Amino acid sequence: MDFSEIFRIAVNALLTNRLRSALTTLGIVIGVGAVIGLVSLGRGVEEFVAQQFNAIGSNSLIITAQRPSSPTRTRIDPLTMKQANDLKNPLIAPNIREVAPQFSFFALVSGDVGGRNITATGVVPQLPIVRNWNLASGDFISQADLDDNARVAVLGADMVEILFGDATIDPIGASIRINERVFMVIGVMEFVDGFGGQNDTVLIPITTAQTRMVANARARDGSYRVSSIYIQVIAEEATDRAKTEISAYMDEAHGILFDGEQDYRINDQSELRDFVLNLTLLLTLFLSLIAGISLLVGGIGIMNIMLVSVTERTREIGLRKAVGARAGDILAQFLIESLLLSLIGGVLGIGVGWLASLLGTALIDDITLSLSADAVLLATIVSTGVGLFFGAYPASRAARMKPIDALRFE
Repeated sequence: MDFSEIFRIAVNALLTNRLRSALTTLGIVIGVGAVIGLVSLGRGVEEFVAQQFNAIGSNSLIITAQRPSSPTRTRIDPLTMKQANDLKNPLIAPNIREVAPQFSFFALVSGDVGGRNITATGVVPQLPIVRNWNLASGDFISQADLDDNARVAVLGADMVEILFGDATIDPIGASIRINERVFMVIGVMEFVDGFGGQNDTVLIPITTAQTRMVANARARDGSYRVSSIYIQVIAEEATDRAKTEISAYMDEAHGILFDGEQDYRINDQSELRDFVLNLTLLLTLFLSLIAGISLLVGGIGIMNIMLVSVTERTREIGLRKAVGARAGDILAQFLIESLLLSLIGGVLGIGVGWLASLLGTALIDDITLSLSADAVLLATIVSTGVGLFFGAYPASRAARMKPIDALRFE
């Protein structure tokens, strides 16, 4: 018997029981659709995270204070403006392009309509370059503002609505109060989707923050303290060299003698990005594995229905063998039926996954879900494997039947 005839018989057998065939494929449809949908979601989140870190800058470093891990040192020396200025020196750190220290403090910020307790930040003019932040309107803090300890402020996009009651209002020139001190708004930052802390912040000159907003902002050496130091490296490939230069300077400045005594930390944005992306990948794989359980259930359903079909068609199998059908023909027929059930379910599942991607893109802001070619290929391979694996036992059982026993079956 040629393959075309075997294929025709298999298709006719499935069409004879359309409802049962449709219900059998439902588990495969759900499983494949869930896997594709979750893979698309994971890819979309990965792209979103990568875009956010790229916006911050993969060649950025952040120096912050931390508790030493060694028992030989317990004190934490603060980061200072002197250290930030020294790191600008190309003789000390030739792989650093720009340095932007920050000084943060708790503040009650109030405007014409409302107010909020936030962490306000004293900054330098280089901050937008180092952190890749952009102005939406007005001006940013200038060197002249630093020199004059000026009472000027730049608002994050969300703060406009909080302080003035309307996100569309132009607050340039308006007055706000920061811890009961009057400041004039000179600029508004662009709204940024995702993380980064730009939208709900208030920025003032760092010298103003250090001299007017905090009672004692000086370190023991007389230099003003800073909360963190943002650094832009000349190129991403120079990041490791820049970290080495920073470590050498900071160890000397803080009197660090042994490993573990470091009271500072150098945070690498690229390392954090890679960590978050790897975590997202593992989460996607875990969720896909859970969704794949429904594929296992669907495969068991195919095996169950195929065993029922073999039992129902025992006399038919005996009759076909009696008129010359070989065991391989019977095996091929039932394997084809199982494969068709799983492949049809796989194709429909791909469609369900595609629809889920479209729906997810419409419902989740800033994340684009798409059906990738490798996800489709994976779904096709998995659904084919499910059909072969779970159809093999019923097909082999049918192929091993003896014609005389099958014809006597009641």
